[in-house]
Amino acid sequence: MKSKGHFILAAVYALAAIILIILVSFVDVADIGPAGTSIGLSHINKFFFDLLGVNQIWYVITDWLGFVAILTALMFAVIGLIQLIRRKSLLKVDKELFCLGGLYIFVIGMYALFEFAVVNYRPVLMPGSSTPEASFPSSHTMLVCVIMGSAVILMDKYIKSRGLRTALKWVCWFIILLTLSGRLISGVHWFTDIIGGVLISTLLLSLFSGIIERIGDHEKNDCLLRA
Repeated sequence: MKSKGHFILAAVYALAAIILIILVSFVDVADIGPAGTSIGLSHINKFFFDLLGVNQIWYVITDWLGFVAILTALMFAVIGLIQLIRRKSLLKVDKELFCLGGLYIFVIGMYALFEFAVVNYRPVLMPGSSTPEASFPSSHTMLVCVIMGSAVILMDKYIKSRGLRTALKWVCWFIILLTLSGRLISGVHWFTDIIGGVLISTLLLSLFSGIIERIGDHEKNDCLLRA
């Protein structure tokens, strides 16, 4: 079954994320951050930071891309609300939308976890802040990757036009890639913050894909039994 493959991939990405967290926490740690904060894998992170510097324009651009992702999430929430009104039962709302809501909640939970259990601090002090902020993993990267990636996964179900579906998928991937590169170029994250965000996002999307595949398989089996 395809779902099993997704779950295996999720386990691989989970292992990779754990290894990265251990490396960032204990390997090549040096006081290169603002206010003398200690940063793991300091040589790699400093190399990319010195190479790319700080770019406020890209910070603003990626912030706006984050708003696009939030609007995409709201669009799926509206679809669920419309289904609830028309079908007059919460149990009749698509299971995929419940899973999507759970995915969003999990991302928020991951954000809260790493705000509490700080792995690395930002390479710069943010405007209006006098103290370093938690930086690993890039929460912005996680948000955009998970929302736009899950949108790609669900488009086959909710968009019937093949041409429109293909175009929107390309838009989603473009937003993801632009966010990844732009967040790094902006200089508000270390290189390992972006990698951590990608690994955790891919882990969550692999789990989500596996669950969606399972739901699809169950629905097909139910249709065959009814036939």
